[in-house]
Amino acid sequence: MKNHLPSISVLALLMASGSAFAADLPSHKAPPPPPPPPPAPALWTGCYVGLNAGWTWGDHNQISNQSIDSEGATGLTTTYAASHAPLDGFIGGGQAGCNYQFPGSSFVLGLETDIQGTTASGHGAAAGLGAVGPNALLTVFDNHRTLDYLGTVRGRVGFLITPTLEVYGTGGLAYGGVTANTSAFSFWSPFGQFGGGAGNFSGTLAGWTAGAGVEWMFMPNWSAKAEYLHYDLGHANWTTSWLVPGNFGGVGANFAVSRTTFDGNIVRLGVNYHFNVAPPPMIQY
Repeated sequence: MKNHLPSISVLALLMASGSAFAADLPSHKAPPPPPPPPPAPALWTGCYVGLNAGWTWGDHNQISNQSIDSEGATGLTTTYAASHAPLDGFIGGGQAGCNYQFPGSSFVLGLETDIQGTTASGHGAAAGLGAVGPNALLTVFDNHRTLDYLGTVRGRVGFLITPTLEVYGTGGLAYGGVTANTSAFSFWSPFGQFGGGAGNFSGTLAGWTAGAGVEWMFMPNWSAKAEYLHYDLGHANWTTSWLVPGNFGGVGANFAVSRTTFDGNIVRLGVNYHFNVAPPPMIQY
């Protein structure tokens, strides 16, 4: 038994030395994972102002005319005539709005208002033929209309194809200043009586607008857009009345009503300056 004690002591000493040596070896633990990348900045959140220019053309381009004519006690006649008056021209002005880009999302909500002047105008002529008893009545109408200005207040819903490229749909209120007028001339045969008159409409109409567009943030604080809008301001009606000398000592009374629709389409380009574009993310090492 005594002969084994030195061997046990040596073995214990070797084990202790191995443990101490193992404790001195370097550690090979895996490095910690890198921090997640910062979220993309909300480049589109903020307000902006800008300018736009383009072309507008009308949808319903007719001006309809209806006249009710009497020739003394002989009777009444109603004539109809419609003239073609396209409402086409240049349009240009300014816009302002605000966007909100949901954090970490590609969806952008916005509200925009704009107002533009236009050169859109249309002119056309038409003639209607009626009869009262043995007498014929020819009425010639000369029609003119203009869209003086057009404004909108619209919501926008956009989606980012890339962080700097947005496609969007838009819609809301449209309003515009319009004018329209009619000059009319009537001729009775076979006796040659004639007469004429005029009427007009001038005011502001309100309706709706909807469309779509694409906008590109091509450098910090600046974006360019291309947009299509359809607008509908509703109808305008105005009256033209006059007197015509009648046959057999009577008086011919003429009363005409004109009507047209102010609606159409806009294609335009624009540029916006954004006031508070988010800065690029800070990368920490």
